[in-house]
Amino acid sequence: MPASRRVLVVALACLSSFAAAQQSDQVIAERVLGPQWKQLSRRAGMIFAGTVLTAASQTAATDRAVTAVQLSFRVDRAIAGVERGQILTIHEWAGAWSMHRPMSSGQHILIFLYPPSRLGFTSPVGGSLGQVALDPSGKSVSKDAQEPATARGLRNAASPPPVPGDARSVSVVQLERAIRSARSEEE
Repeated sequence: MPASRRVLVVALACLSSFAAAQQSDQVIAERVLGPQWKQLSRRAGMIFAGTVLTAASQTAATDRAVTAVQLSFRVDRAIAGVERGQILTIHEWAGAWSMHRPMSSGQHILIFLYPPSRLGFTSPVGGSLGQVALDPSGKSVSKDAQEPATARGLRNAASPPPVPGDARSVSVVQLERAIRSARSEEE
């Protein structure tokens, strides 16, 4: 086989592997984030894996008193709209806070946040769908969060968590690749 043909065969094999990996990342993203994961990725103004530093209730100074929750995060892995290492403090309307899972200091999370409103408020895109619990290392999705996102949202507190069909861990890197791909499709 001539050298140029071998190069072509190797190049096609590499492209095929890349396409399979990208498809796999997208399948994983749908399994973890739910069927609307691309819209979730595109609607977010900030996406990152980070550590919750503080969560405190406060009254925001606007033209009228608004009860808000102030959250601070350390950005461990920046995906969109933030920088790695950044300490990000957000304000969320207390009414929105009650619509998703509470966050606590020390928790590792992959979060999709709306762009801040003109009053400076933001919240997770899709409520609980915009929050993905990570394991203690902050590098992989928590086993409990690997069930389909729609099942997490519909399951009541009394029902036991389902056993994931795939014991393999899902890394933040895999989700990041899928999210970046979905966001670049939009442009």
